[in-house]
Amino acid sequence: MYEQEQIKPYGEEGSKREQVEQMFDNIAHSYDTLNHTLSFGVDKIWRKTAIDFLLKNRQSTDSVLDIATGTGDFAILAYDKLKANRIVGIDISEGMMAIGKEKVEKLGLADHITFQKEDCARMSFADDSFDAVISAFALRNFQNLDECLKEMHRVLKDDGHFSVVDLCTPVSFPMKQLFWLYKKAIMPTLGKLLSKDQTAYTYLPDTMDAVPQAERMQHIIEQAGFHNVNFKRLAFGMCILYTAEK
Repeated sequence: MYEQEQIKPYGEEGSKREQVEQMFDNIAHSYDTLNHTLSFGVDKIWRKTAIDFLLKNRQSTDSVLDIATGTGDFAILAYDKLKANRIVGIDISEGMMAIGKEKVEKLGLADHITFQKEDCARMSFADDSFDAVISAFALRNFQNLDECLKEMHRVLKDDGHFSVVDLCTPVSFPMKQLFWLYKKAIMPTLGKLLSKDQTAYTYLPDTMDAVPQAERMQHIIEQAGFHNVNFKRLAFGMCILYTAEK
């Protein structure tokens, strides 16, 4: 068991999965505003970097699975850039996906982007279902990281690609020191004010410290069956892009 799997938003009672679902339902109404505010809008660039990997390494990408899709921003970007015919966004939070569905309907993309409530560790999709699996800022929220990664590998086609971005802790001066102040003071304060959830934006920075990162995460992804696994630090080490092939 990895350290971040033991960290729960609301204490000991109930599983991490149940508590994460409740937390994201609670903050769904303010999630987009907070996400863009807390990252100073750079989260959009990080997602684009993940899609650029697919553009550079695939001739075409017809089907995409967006793991922990949240409010659907990554799924929408994937359609915009890849023009994939079929994009499925999955999440355990109905509240987050409800907002995503509204966005997709307003954009007239409901024929291409759909949403399903799924547990990443036990997905209902058949083997070899998707050309690409993408995800943003979700690895630290999984109750069973190994099982989720194995499932991502299972549903990918034989020539499929994996492109995931996640927040991490900078390791170099002065970003390491500045980021410590940011996540310990600024993030919880803004999160509490804008989301009205007392614990969500304390839980999230705690899991950023605990989740395996860089070389360690690279090894874990390899253990799930992926090949050509690489990582790249973005934004002075605040985010990491993990890429791989089946």
